[in-house]
Amino acid sequence: MLKKIPHTYTIIFSIILLCAVLSWIIPAGEYSRQTVEINGTARTVIVDHSFHAVEAAPQTWQVFSALLQGFEEQAGIIAFLLIIGGAFQIMNNSRAIDVGIFSFLRFTQGLERYRWMRRIGVHNVVIALVMILFSLFGAVFGMSEETLAFVIIIVPLAISMGYDSITGLCMVYVAAHVGFAGAILNPFTIGIAQGLSDLPLFSGFEYRLFCWALLTAVLIACVLAYAARVKRNPRLSPMYQADAYWRNRRAEQVEEIAYRVPVASYVVYGLLVVALVIFSVVYPVTTFTLGNASVECHAVPVGTVLFAIFAWLGLRKSFHFFILSILAFTVIFLVIGVMGHGWYLPEISAIFLAMGILSGYAAGKNADGIIQLFLEGAKDILSAAVVVGLAGGIIQILQDGRIIDPILHALAAGMHEAGRVASVGAMYVIQTLINIIIPSGSAKAALTMPIMAPFSDVIGISRQATVMAFQFGDGFTNMITPTSAVLIGALGIARIPYEVWIKWFFKFLLLFVLLGFLLLIPTVTMELPGF
Repeated sequence: MLKKIPHTYTIIFSIILLCAVLSWIIPAGEYSRQTVEINGTARTVIVDHSFHAVEAAPQTWQVFSALLQGFEEQAGIIAFLLIIGGAFQIMNNSRAIDVGIFSFLRFTQGLERYRWMRRIGVHNVVIALVMILFSLFGAVFGMSEETLAFVIIIVPLAISMGYDSITGLCMVYVAAHVGFAGAILNPFTIGIAQGLSDLPLFSGFEYRLFCWALLTAVLIACVLAYAARVKRNPRLSPMYQADAYWRNRRAEQVEEIAYRVPVASYVVYGLLVVALVIFSVVYPVTTFTLGNASVECHAVPVGTVLFAIFAWLGLRKSFHFFILSILAFTVIFLVIGVMGHGWYLPEISAIFLAMGILSGYAAGKNADGIIQLFLEGAKDILSAAVVVGLAGGIIQILQDGRIIDPILHALAAGMHEAGRVASVGAMYVIQTLINIIIPSGSAKAALTMPIMAPFSDVIGISRQATVMAFQFGDGFTNMITPTSAVLIGALGIARIPYEVWIKWFFKFLLLFVLLGFLLLIPTVTMELPGF
């Protein structure tokens, strides 16, 4: 009998204790830092050759205070999770998402009358298209935290199609983060790393595009193969028993739902149209920036007109379809806001909270009923939020113990005598290891690139290859590190225990890490555009 894997809380606290022990063993040290402007944004970077010893700060009782500090550092993600949980509980109570999922499934079943579609598999097409979409989002504008809002939608969809919660998580979270690793135009990783390396912004686009396409294709093939096994025998899924939660949520038949349109739905429709018209006047033009290119368009006004049309059509059928229109255009305006107006957690939280409240009123709920549903949803997601806070304690101990910089310095020192392929591989390994303790791509770029870029000149490796080693090293381990608030949040929403995820995903992680190394070899052995 296999030994039971410890609870997620136990694993995280054990890592905190291990980091505290390391603070007694590893000599303390720090790099000097300075603030510079990178692509118009102020960033804190390391001063070259500035590593120096500092007074040791071994951690003892701080392992307990680090938990509170971890909650403080991750407060934005924690609050975002609670808001998402509450907002979608309000929407779920209306049964609108259930109606949408079953309507979608009926539509896809209708496509099976075409022989070519039967041979391909309608659900295979759905999975592949969703994964390509989210991988592209990760590659172009660094979608990460934003995936949390979609996990709660796609996981029930995957369950309804006969798969499991792991398949659903792969369709959204994993796809976005594989795209993040194979980034094409991600300003938060490539933009900063190339800026710090004195490279033209988003240069080397051609080879990056090839890498992204290959990584995404491999991911889709792996997920489709796994999903096919689960569909043939659902008990093969490690989440079969736990997924009963999702299966029970869709147990009631949609045919039993009363299709109606409360007066409140028309009131909400009118208020939304007026609000969107005002926003259209305030933001008549949106500028989308992709690399060095930028496109201006009337995104908000066009979105307003489309919402007015489709929401009205939804109202003529049922308030469920009206609420689905609210959800769909929430996603559309989310993309417009993130890509065109620099939205982040505060704005994304606000738009989803508004979506939840308006959905509640459209379904005929009063204020007290909406609040009660919100509290139920927040309570449901609380355990995931707690794990995010606990994981923040790991970073706090490493920082307070002053051992992050010594670890980086020691790893970088080991590359001096290696050849070109071995050196770029060593950089890749170093970035991968660092990413386990510093999952933030922007922070790691500012920390490592001022050291790695000049060093690459000395050993005869192009700075572009160094950036790609950072890019791959930053991306893949994001999907297993317990210090990643986004990973922990996504697992919490999908109700997948961390220990189950690690056991299932580890073999895929090894595949992508190996594939990343193979893709780095041409950067030092071939003449590539931009390299």
